[in-house]
Amino acid sequence: MSEDSRYEAVRSRDARFDGAFFFAVSTTGIYCRPSCPATTPRRRNVSFFPTAAAAQGSGYRACRRCRPDAVPGSAEWNARADVVGRAVRLIGDGVVDREGVAGLASRLGYSARQLQRQLTAELGAGPTALARAQRAHTARVLLQTTGLPIAEIAFAAGFASVRQFNDTVKEIYALTPSGLRAVRPGTRSGPTSPSGTPGVLPLRLAFRGPYAARQVFDHLQARALGGIEEVTGAPGRRTYRRTLRLPHGTGIVEVDEAVGDGWLDCRLHLAELRDLTTATQRVRRLFDLDADPYAVGERLGADPVLAPLVARSPGLRSPGTVDPVELAVRAVLARRTGTGAGRDLGERLVAGYGEPLPRPVGSLTHLFPRAAELARAPLAGLAPSPSRAAALRSLAAALAARDVVLDAGTDRDRAERALRALPGIGPWTAGYVRMRALGDPDVLLGAPPPGTTPALWSPWRSYATHYLHAADPAGTPARHSPQEERIDA
Repeated sequence: MSEDSRYEAVRSRDARFDGAFFFAVSTTGIYCRPSCPATTPRRRNVSFFPTAAAAQGSGYRACRRCRPDAVPGSAEWNARADVVGRAVRLIGDGVVDREGVAGLASRLGYSARQLQRQLTAELGAGPTALARAQRAHTARVLLQTTGLPIAEIAFAAGFASVRQFNDTVKEIYALTPSGLRAVRPGTRSGPTSPSGTPGVLPLRLAFRGPYAARQVFDHLQARALGGIEEVTGAPGRRTYRRTLRLPHGTGIVEVDEAVGDGWLDCRLHLAELRDLTTATQRVRRLFDLDADPYAVGERLGADPVLAPLVARSPGLRSPGTVDPVELAVRAVLARRTGTGAGRDLGERLVAGYGEPLPRPVGSLTHLFPRAAELARAPLAGLAPSPSRAAALRSLAAALAARDVVLDAGTDRDRAERALRALPGIGPWTAGYVRMRALGDPDVLLGAPPPGTTPALWSPWRSYATHYLHAADPAGTPARHSPQEERIDA
């Protein structure tokens, strides 16, 4: 987009571009999302930034009316496979807070200086500034949804000191932490947690455009593993719950099917508040909340075969996962057995090798087994055949040794090659893992219908896969090796 086209999006308050760019007004010192309802500023007073961190780095503070820090992420970061896209995904997962810039650079295979240069050149902010902006957003959520002491919030959000926390909040929001807490929006307020306990964190998970919640919840309900997942309630009012294994502790997430005005209601139960950012980002990936349904609809709707499917289900998503290791193991279990049988095997695996929760919550009793545990497990009676058990054990060993890496910022091509080098994993299973565990929006599973041109669907072929599967759940199996059978997308 040119700056003039960006300004036209601001003039029309076009929510399609929320998160794709931000604009700042020199006369007020404030930056906003494109759909901000405030009076449109004059063109000569407006500057544009690719990220909120870049706007903050130029001295602008966040608008209290449109809350630009709460917008969906740009779908570009899911589509891009270069180092910048990979870095943004890892920063979102909290890697800089846990491992520092050096740890981020090491994961990407770059020096810290090279990484700083690339991110600054393209995003207007380096990894430290991007992580700082994310910490500020986490702090605002905690201030406005809990009654925790401010000092606890500072460290839970990832700040090194209370002073750093105070200075950052004042700079970004032009308020002290106490002042920011006092102006919590009424629509976001909820039950506050007692001082000193994590409690329940009510969140609104923003998305752009239409959201086909029914199909996403159908997808998750059909595959829910007892012990770690459950879906309760009637269609249209369902709630999805599951356990989370997080860097500092455990968690449980609840997400409601009922769609608000651009958000899904979510509640997080965390053993460690420091995991809030990571947990939120992983839930966003599971529900594919950073997708761009406008771009998907425009590209796929141009195909005469897909056009009626797109019109019938606008906003169809490509669900991801909160745990790439779990997803890969479940894909191997479901190979040649189908979704139902794969789910039964998964539940037996959870019961036999899962880690019990400190305190069960209803039917949620376990965390999914760790890869290292499965690599040394006998798996007797838990796999339908010796060859399946061997494939599962081989995958678990490769994941535990990090010979196969499925982190948020991993190189997708390299990960797929490593998966396909393992016994029992063919192109379909590797593609399925790439689509869901690595969030690749451009994976086509299955043979395309006659008369279509899949190359023209790129970079949204994962969504085409889901549209085709929704239209014909039985489907046509992919062209695959004789040793491998399809897994329902």
